[in-house]
Order: sequence, then structure tokens, then C-alpha cells
Amino acid sequence: MKYVEEYRNEQAVRCLVEEIRATVTRPWKIMEICGGQTHSILKSGLDQLLPAEVDLIHGPGCPVCVTPLELIDKAIALASRPDVILASYGDMLRVPGSGKDLFSVKAAGGDVRIVYSPLDALKVAQQNPDKTVVFFAVGFETTAPANAMAIKQAKALGITNYAVLVSHVTVPPAIAGLLESEDVEVDGFLAPGHVCAVMGYWEYEALVEKYRVPMVVTGFEPVDLAQGLLMAVRQLEQGRAEVENAYARGVTREGNQPAQAIISEVFELCDRAWRGIGVIPMSGYGLRPAYVEFDAEQRFSEVRAIDTRESALCISGLILQGRRKPSECPAFGRECTPQTPLGATMVSSEGACAAYYRFGRYQASQSTPEPAID
Repeated sequence: MKYVEEYRNEQAVRCLVEEIRATVTRPWKIMEICGGQTHSILKSGLDQLLPAEVDLIHGPGCPVCVTPLELIDKAIALASRPDVILASYGDMLRVPGSGKDLFSVKAAGGDVRIVYSPLDALKVAQQNPDKTVVFFAVGFETTAPANAMAIKQAKALGITNYAVLVSHVTVPPAIAGLLESEDVEVDGFLAPGHVCAVMGYWEYEALVEKYRVPMVVTGFEPVDLAQGLLMAVRQLEQGRAEVENAYARGVTREGNQPAQAIISEVFELCDRAWRGIGVIPMSGYGLRPAYVEFDAEQRFSEVRAIDTRESALCISGLILQGRRKPSECPAFGRECTPQTPLGATMVSSEGACAAYYRFGRYQASQSTPEPAID
């Protein structure tokens, strides 16, 4: 299959790893931003093939994982209302709130629906004029264009019973926040290919210039990631700091400008809280005044003040910042499993804890499976 099978070729990955091995002379910490990259790395066994000098740090690139607990609780409160239909992607239904999750609300009779697109939620609103349909709009820049288009279409069609609970975050300010932190040690980054397909990689050039840290845009297949790691290691070994594109088949420097235009029309940058990290200035999207009528937090102002409580056992905040790995959590694989998750990083299909559990990366003292690229 063109553009898939050739990027999963085991021999190609091993050749790239050998080049990394021949290039690296000292330890380097490289963070992959996206949770999809994390899962691909662990599924293929790439982390186990790499030389010990290359330490992969898992970043905050899982939109479900970084959605703040307060917004999860607000979604639960909205879904519990008899006059609301709450629509969301499937991952969000199992993310634990302070006391329960959206699946529990659904089981208790709340009208909670899984959709695959905000346009599907808009159709639900058209079919149910007696209720307000609230779409839980989470994600990085990747999902923002579709959410913006749905809001713009709702306004154009005069659909007044549609609203969004916005939890959009953006990648560059998060990288800057990590680099400003004294507790996070990262030498280079693998930038998320899907975000850059929308936004381009021009935004990262200022970060590289300021912090002198290499950034390589990569895709999500093992060959993509091995190539990106090789390019990052070469930069580090040569004392360079540049933005390089290892995903040219999907990403250009300028990105998808029509998508950027619709984002800019509907959304504006705002401060945004990240679960386990805190508020990062100007790191998220909020609705512009022309579209604020679709803001669920404004429409249902009574759900603003909710007392949130994180699990005392969960260290997902440290994991999202790259300060700990999932296997270093005392609750990992014990109190916290995919069946009994304590935090979003074990729930989400892109969460680092879910990846470690699924692909058998437990404590270092335990045996791990033989690397297998598929």
C-alpha cells in the first residue's frame, strides 16, 4: 500500500537505527510531542532498538489527556441536564472526572452520544430542536478547522440549539513552556506531523532560534520516526539547531492556509489550562466575539464553578511534562489499568500510560517483549 507499507519496513528501520548508533556519541533526550507517535514507537519496538544514548521522552501531545479536569466535570454536569444532548468523541467518555465519567452519566440516563465529527453533532441539533446539543470540542490545531466550520455553518443556518464546550490547545506555547521549566530536560523534539500538516512548521522556527533546540517534523510510521530521530541526533551531534521536515509527503512549511483561515475567523488565542500542567498563556483557542453565542460555558453559566479533585495516586501531570515515565508510577498496572483508570493518560488511545500498558513496558526490572515492527 503506497505511503504505508514502505514506512513500516523493518529492514529500513533497522538501517536507520544503525545510522543513529554510528552517529551518536553522548546521551541525548528527545521528546516526541504527539501521543500517536508514542504509540507507534512502542508498538513497533523502536524504543527498544535504539542505542542507550537516545532517551525518548513522552510529551503532552494527547488532547484527551491534557483536557483539564474542570472541563471534564463541566461536560459531566452538562450531560446530566435533561435539556442537553452532549456529543463527543469516544475517548472522552471514559476520562475520569472528579467523581465519575461521561459513560456513568450515559448509564444513568443522560443523553450522551459518540460522534465522529462536529458536523455529525450539528445534524443531531437539527434533528432535536427541543434540546441544546453541546459538542465537546477537544484537540490540538488538527481538529480546530472542522470545529470552526461546524460553528460557522451553525451560524449561517441559524441553528441556535448548538453549542461547543471548547478545550482546544496549541503546540508551540506548550513546547516553550516545557523549555522554560527548570524540571524538564529535553535536547530535541519530534514535532507532530498532523498538527504541522494544518499549521505548517514556520511557527517552530522562532522557538528554535530562541531556545537553540532542534525540532524535526515527523509522521507516525516507524520509518518516519526513525528518520526523524536520525535527523535530530545529527543536529545535536553537529551542534546545530534547525527545523527540519522528515514528513514532506504530508507537511509544507506554510501548511494548509484555508484551514488556518477558518481557525482564525472563528477562534482567537487565549490562556488555556492543561491537565496536570496548569495554565499556559496564549496556548489555546477560544471563540471570537462574533461566535460567542455558541460558547457552552457562556450559555450555561451555572456550570462554571465546580470543585475539581485529582486522584492522589495519579502522576499523569509529571508524565505529560516528560518528568516521569508511566512505568515509574507506583499505581501503574496496579490500581491504574485501562479497566480502572485513574487518569486520562491511561484512558486515551494516545495516552502514554495506555501505550506502556498495551505494549508491555512495565518496570525496567521486568522482562519486555522482543521488538517487532509491523
